[in-house]
Amino acid sequence: MQAAIRFPDISPELFSISLFGMEFALRWYALSYIVGIVLGWRLVVMATKRAHIWPGNTPAMRPEQVEDLATWVILGVILGGRLGFVLFYQPGYYLANPGEILMVWQGGMSFHGGLLGVVAACLLWSWRQGVAWLSVADALCMATPVGLLLGRIANFINGELWGRPTDLPWGVIFPGTAAQDCAGQVAGFCARHPSQLYEALLEGLILGAVLIYLAFRRGALTRPGLITGLFFAGYGLARFLVEFVRQPDAQFISTGNPLGLAWHIDGWGLTMGQILSLPMIVFGLVMIVRALRRSA
Repeated sequence: MQAAIRFPDISPELFSISLFGMEFALRWYALSYIVGIVLGWRLVVMATKRAHIWPGNTPAMRPEQVEDLATWVILGVILGGRLGFVLFYQPGYYLANPGEILMVWQGGMSFHGGLLGVVAACLLWSWRQGVAWLSVADALCMATPVGLLLGRIANFINGELWGRPTDLPWGVIFPGTAAQDCAGQVAGFCARHPSQLYEALLEGLILGAVLIYLAFRRGALTRPGLITGLFFAGYGLARFLVEFVRQPDAQFISTGNPLGLAWHIDGWGLTMGQILSLPMIVFGLVMIVRALRRSA
């Protein structure tokens, strides 16, 4: 019998209450956003209080400015994440149903879109405040993996964004008809890669630990753009690799394209996640080289 791990019986809702005839619930995914932003905010504040880790012993911003920046980041994540999902994954559907574009409560967010939203927020906020945007970007990139770690764990608890079928002993039997619909399965259960946990480990824990260590212990923040480059390249590479075992979005899967490749020739190609990750890797490497040359 195939070894596999049964999906833990964890409700996606921490609790729910009824007020005025309406049901309000706090979900793990929402909590991950809240806690991730709070922890990221505190991490950046901690960095601004250590002048010696910044260029010229001058922090990019004052601790009290970080709270204002966090508001901009939240807006960038929500608006960018939603518009990214609309444009990258289901443009045809939302072109036919434009009234649903802003219905974020129905689900559908793109990390790559959210990242672009944060970049835009960072640039605009830095311009308005008259501060060095590259150092601000370094601070944000240093703190982002914390949210990624919590968000991917929440994806796992929700039983969403699971991976492709696998016979490895750590494969997880996710609940639901869609998760158990495995091509070629005759009988029994379908175990899948817990790709959410792979991403939590690579994009969150490992990448975050490396960036925080380099920022606080190795002087990486004194080289503007280095942390930003490492984050973009590190996240892009991690996401590109995990995409090999991650189940693609249903709209990309067809009879002639069972792997759900967004671009392919004769069965070989790339998923949408990989296509969006390649520019991140290239951009990150360019930023790393420029930062190292600038400080040489």
